[in-house]
Amino acid sequence: MHHTSRCKRSLEATSISQPTVIPRPEHNISRANISSNAVKVLYRLREAGFRACLVGGGVRDLLLGREPKDFDVATDARPEQIYKLFRNCRLIGRRFRLAHVQFGQEIIEVATFRGQGEEEEEGDGPSVERAADGRILSDNVYGNIEEDAWRRDFTCNALYYDIDNFTVLDYVDGLADLKAGLIRLIGDPVQRYQEDPVRMLRAVRFAAKLGFRFDPATEAPLHRLGHLLEKIPPARLFDEILKLFLGGSAVQTFELLRHYRLFGYLFPATEHCLNRQQQHYPKTLLVRALANTDGRLAEGKPVNPAFLFAALLWEPLREQMRHLETADDLDEQELLQTAAEQVIQAQIRHAALPRRYSLPMREIWALQQRLTITTGKHPLRLLTHPRFRAGYDFLLLRADTDEQAAELADWWTRFLALDEAGRAQATQPEVKARKGKARRRRKPRSRKTDQAAPPSPKA
Repeated sequence: MHHTSRCKRSLEATSISQPTVIPRPEHNISRANISSNAVKVLYRLREAGFRACLVGGGVRDLLLGREPKDFDVATDARPEQIYKLFRNCRLIGRRFRLAHVQFGQEIIEVATFRGQGEEEEEGDGPSVERAADGRILSDNVYGNIEEDAWRRDFTCNALYYDIDNFTVLDYVDGLADLKAGLIRLIGDPVQRYQEDPVRMLRAVRFAAKLGFRFDPATEAPLHRLGHLLEKIPPARLFDEILKLFLGGSAVQTFELLRHYRLFGYLFPATEHCLNRQQQHYPKTLLVRALANTDGRLAEGKPVNPAFLFAALLWEPLREQMRHLETADDLDEQELLQTAAEQVIQAQIRHAALPRRYSLPMREIWALQQRLTITTGKHPLRLLTHPRFRAGYDFLLLRADTDEQAAELADWWTRFLALDEAGRAQATQPEVKARKGKARRRRKPRSRKTDQAAPPSPKA
């Protein structure tokens, strides 16, 4: 059941009217380090008479000397006004309307300053729509830059770079937390997590990515509020999973998610396997896969999310196959296909897994069976499979903790190093000679001898 409520903030928020202003000579942000498209958006808004600031992770990363992944803009222009200013703009979002200004592959997100949404005497003003459990469902309440700062999630993400005079504005002591390496929520942590449980995942992601520690009040509820994630739509959790594990700090993120008991709400079957099994195999394989992902990102190489999901759900697949093995009369291929379908269906009830990732993930799994055949023409045909490389890499991953997989991976590694003639020779079936003396061909008996043979003594 939904009800409409006003978003109220602490008296502390309303008591601060003037920000800490850091003039241009005292900070390290330069327009040369900002995306040229973001600068275009900022200046066009300013020329149209609106206030425009760079905000969020872009400002945070620039101040830390990092290269921002994207740039977000905050303004007092309303979404419809932004839309009229940019032909390459589209409006998105239900919870809060945003403008996306697209320049080729780059998208500059432009948001209108959010307001407090306080109760008006008549009760018919702009409102924040909430669910009964406190989650914010709709929040199109507009305000000024100060109100916007107090509506943001973490202090280190509530810093503004004003294009009008190149100053950095700080309303929430974000600079102090940035210097101290601290993740701190703005406002009451429990209330903020209840408003949007995804903030718990964001808190973990920033702590892992930046190497920051948590403010104690921000950290305390993480251990006990993971269940709130069950109310988040699976599609939104899938988007968060990509951010969590494809940000270059996947290993640290995984460890923190498990520490705060949040991982199980994203991958319950995997968490069950990690908790149930005494051996370290599942965790070792996962950590290796996450480390490989981080390594590829650090080297600027592409990453296939399907490969990562194949690793995240590999142990649940193996467990389901073992269960089906005793319950159904299926051949190996049917066993894998049935188990894969059941694992995927169970997973998407918690966090979505689009077909563009689930299909190649299935192929990577299926290749683990096909790679066991190393004779005849099969290995040569398998080299032309579009997912062969991903399947082989996954076999190498398994080889670190599985002796049989290690032997198989060694064969394929040697096979790939051979030339065409060598590969043809390597796939010939082995002829096993009898131990001791060489095999002799048996001399066939002639028909005459058979006909003239005396009758058996037992005849």
